[in-house]
Amino acid sequence: PGGGAAAAGAAMDQTERAFLKQPSGIAVAGIKKKAPGKGGNRFYKNVGLGFRTPRSAIEGKYIDKKCPFTGDVSIRGRILAGTVHSTKMERTIIIRREYLHYVKKYQRYEKRHKNLAAHISPAFRCKEGDTVIVGQCRPLSKTVRFNVLKVIPFGSNRSKTFSSF
Repeated sequence: PGGGAAAAGAAMDQTERAFLKQPSGIAVAGIKKKAPGKGGNRFYKNVGLGFRTPRSAIEGKYIDKKCPFTGDVSIRGRILAGTVHSTKMERTIIIRREYLHYVKKYQRYEKRHKNLAAHISPAFRCKEGDTVIVGQCRPLSKTVRFNVLKVIPFGSNRSKTFSSF
């Protein structure tokens, strides 16, 4: 009794020690998105700023409370772009942002870079070398303050010019 088939399907998506479910208190009054429930409804939202909610976030079965599309995280502040440097962590990537620094004494520029940790939702698939656009959010951990909003695969239609500066 109690819908064994539905419980078995939900158990397959559980990978953590604790039982994960979408919290019911996320949905805000006035937003006409689906609230989580037993009927297979899944909560998702539009983060705004011209970024589309991925189809895998709407139709997916993952549960991620730090996802900007299905979780309780709002994007505010800076929007940055960078290249994926490392994907070795679980749901976290390292982004390398390269820039030029002017040295007045020699009247020349030198290359510098900064590494930035960002949370990546299971809705996205990325590998090293891809370009990502991240948005600032509240602190998610000791070092993570950004969330991936868009992944541009390496080798897609981009001009070969010096466009990032």
